[in-house]
Amino acid sequence: MDVVKAVIFDFDGTLTKPGALDFGIIRHRVGCPDGQPILEFIEKTANPVQRAEMAGKLEEFEAEAAALSVPNAGAEELIRFLKERKIKIAVITRNTLASVKRSVENFKSTTLDDFDFLLTREEDVQPKPSPEGVYLAAETLGVEPGESLLVGDFIFDLEAGKNASVCTVWLKNPFVTPDERYFEASDYIVSSMDELKRVIRLYLPLGMGKFPNDLLASFLDTIAVDSSVLIPPAVGEDTAAVRLDGEEVLVLKSDPITFATNAIGFYSVMINANDIATSGARPRWLLATLLLPVGFTGMQALDIMEELREQCRSGGISLCGGHTEITDSVTRPVVAGMLTGTVARKDLVDKRNMKTGDHVLLTKGVAVEGTALLAREFPGLLKEKGMADEQISACGALIECVSILPEAGLACECAGVTAMHDVTEGGLATALSELSDAGKHQMVVHKDRIPVRRETAWVCRALGLDPLGLIGSGSLLICCRPEHSKALEKELMARGIDVACIGEVGGAGKGIIAFDNGVAAAWPRFETDEITKLYLD
Repeated sequence: MDVVKAVIFDFDGTLTKPGALDFGIIRHRVGCPDGQPILEFIEKTANPVQRAEMAGKLEEFEAEAAALSVPNAGAEELIRFLKERKIKIAVITRNTLASVKRSVENFKSTTLDDFDFLLTREEDVQPKPSPEGVYLAAETLGVEPGESLLVGDFIFDLEAGKNASVCTVWLKNPFVTPDERYFEASDYIVSSMDELKRVIRLYLPLGMGKFPNDLLASFLDTIAVDSSVLIPPAVGEDTAAVRLDGEEVLVLKSDPITFATNAIGFYSVMINANDIATSGARPRWLLATLLLPVGFTGMQALDIMEELREQCRSGGISLCGGHTEITDSVTRPVVAGMLTGTVARKDLVDKRNMKTGDHVLLTKGVAVEGTALLAREFPGLLKEKGMADEQISACGALIECVSILPEAGLACECAGVTAMHDVTEGGLATALSELSDAGKHQMVVHKDRIPVRRETAWVCRALGLDPLGLIGSGSLLICCRPEHSKALEKELMARGIDVACIGEVGGAGKGIIAFDNGVAAAWPRFETDEITKLYLD
């Protein structure tokens, strides 16, 4: 399966909390031997009077169980998640419609209308493990069976999915004793709705921007590196660091520029150099790959190359080579830079050295790069939204503030600095989460202390964007021991670099603890950078 367009659920024990139906009691009531399916046993009973009596007892028991049913933990949240993404929801159950209706009455936010397809045993369709119901669900929903995912807690659910060549997820049920058939019929095995959500996300289209950090982490955790790698790949790490012979460390960074077209060569060098600087290293050697759209002219390509050369020259970086290609794989130019630098082993800044109580400093405010990018890429739109030419020009001029090399250099001279992280895609909100992940400590942030430049406020107000989620190269996060923090702030301000203490490093763990004027507050999370809204419109 490449993409999921529909999720087919079993009902009892899957969308409802397991345990309401005790099949041992049901079998006793209807006289069904162990190991035989109850519905099929009743159907095969020759005496019609006896068969009707058994069916009545079964429905009576199911009605009692339905009245006691409650939604499975996380089921309603998952249903909302699917509906928000326009994923079709189907339910196929061996139960009666009346029992399903009664059970759903006990749900808080879910109704039968939330199910795009509901198949109960009253319908003239072979019950699970027959694939007939799965085929009917796919046809009714207008999707291919292979675009569906089936979730159930019992072997009949899984076998129905397998018989229809559908991806199957076994939701473990503590009241079901599995055998080898469960493992053979399951593509995925989960123990909760949260785990199921992660499986579903694997088959949903990704938004523009960075690959989701949680999915990336699941891959990075499987990578093995040799002993020469001092900083291995991890979420929140700006660079990799490799020990060379002696005391020198090679720091490596690769990053593409995908949003900018204006001054793209400048951005490519500067964004990569910023990341190198956060490790305490000096940027030295650059390889650049240029992917240019069909229709690009030779002069346009040479202009980008000239930008790369000039920016490398001014930064003392050697432009060592790379690759240039015209391709219909892109619709606007993409420059992917691979930059390396060096630093003495003793001077390497490693985020894992941060300590509880460190002050968290932020230079220049939020969304510096985003403000400049929007002004340079969308001046006409900003003018339509009411911004004056002088305001747009002032916003575009912030491109001169995108480098964090000056403040990183000063921070490296401060003995109390334990970690640095530059704010890039996803803005400050994402950067703090990445810093927390990489440093393995929580971040305590005070939202009322976060500076927003007037230019950024203009742009975000005009376009309806949140500055905390807007791409922000030019801002550096610095973790510094409290006894050194004030001296570093004073030195930065003396060099004309605005800085604010926006929080502290918390205890071991991950995540953001936010306050606003001393009151606990929510910390925003952005699936994609705010700037992507402009590229999607």
